[in-house]
Amino acid sequence: MGILDIVPAGVLTGENVVKLFNYAKEHKASKILSFAIPAINVTSSSVANACLEAARDIKSPIILQVSQGGAAFFAGKGLPNDKQQASIAGAKAAALHIRAVAPLYGVPVVIHSDHCAAKLLPWFDGMLETDEAYYKEHGEPLFSSHMLDLSEEPKEENIATCVKYFKRMAPMGIWLEMEIGITGGEEDGVDNTSVENSLLYTQPEDIWDVYSALNAIGPNFSIAAGFGNVHGVYKPGNVKLQPGLLGKHQEYASKKLGGKTEKPLYLVFHGGSGSTKEEIKTAVGHGVVKMNVDTDTQWAYLVGIRDFVQNKSGYIQNQVGNPEGADKPNKKYYDPRVWVREGEKTLSARVKVACEDLGNVGHL
Repeated sequence: MGILDIVPAGVLTGENVVKLFNYAKEHKASKILSFAIPAINVTSSSVANACLEAARDIKSPIILQVSQGGAAFFAGKGLPNDKQQASIAGAKAAALHIRAVAPLYGVPVVIHSDHCAAKLLPWFDGMLETDEAYYKEHGEPLFSSHMLDLSEEPKEENIATCVKYFKRMAPMGIWLEMEIGITGGEEDGVDNTSVENSLLYTQPEDIWDVYSALNAIGPNFSIAAGFGNVHGVYKPGNVKLQPGLLGKHQEYASKKLGGKTEKPLYLVFHGGSGSTKEEIKTAVGHGVVKMNVDTDTQWAYLVGIRDFVQNKSGYIQNQVGNPEGADKPNKKYYDPRVWVREGEKTLSARVKVACEDLGNVGHL
């Protein structure tokens, strides 16, 4: 039995998201006890399409997500964003595009919004209003899931705010991802490069507090627990990931729940770019169902375009005239559909690598 036997192709919401993550967490395969799904940040329809192409080629589900800055870029950098209007519009546009084309690729897709800090809550509110309007018309929300990242706030405030929003999300079947324990480094305007090292490691008691509060509302949530995670790519040895801590979280929660379920928590791996295969394997084995991959895929997208520009340099200096002759036209080289496509190819290849690292291949 494959995933398409339990969920449809296209965008998943509500119980279908639960079924997908359950399948990933509990799946028994020959080389890995479970698998996780990479979440790729998309900033344009081109990036989204390349990710969907990769998922189709290796017969795997995929998570496509927009950050606040990425959503604003999707709408257009020329728009004002003083009230998060560009980020709200861009997130909606990205979700509508993905919904329009995802069924054609024949793979299950989760549409997600990434890190939303306290200062960005107007963006979150705007997306939920969009979800509510879409739900009223279609019986399901526009997005599959949203993330609240209030990890820099006091734990009590973090949990209370998540509870408030989850009560609004749960009736629509929207999955909530929350973060407790700070992810280091810098991403999308949030700079945690100087954060105290101890704050990068979440304690089991904190995870249980989150679980208890959210599970009282509904089961559709995941926790991004810190285990030394850092955004971006870093030199080996500079970051001390301890994915084994995730196992302790599962053990603690399982004991609190009477030991009936070995891995009761749905966990998320942030700062996945640059991690070793062994670190990834350990994290997935402890119930990670989603891993964010952004830095590596940004680089991969550039590589294809960079190589094309370098290799075809003589053909893109002028509209007419190249190494083959002074009167030779160059339109077939400077057409965006040509050089942008080269970036899509290398990005798609990198997404496949991420899927392979997570055991997310051939599950349809």
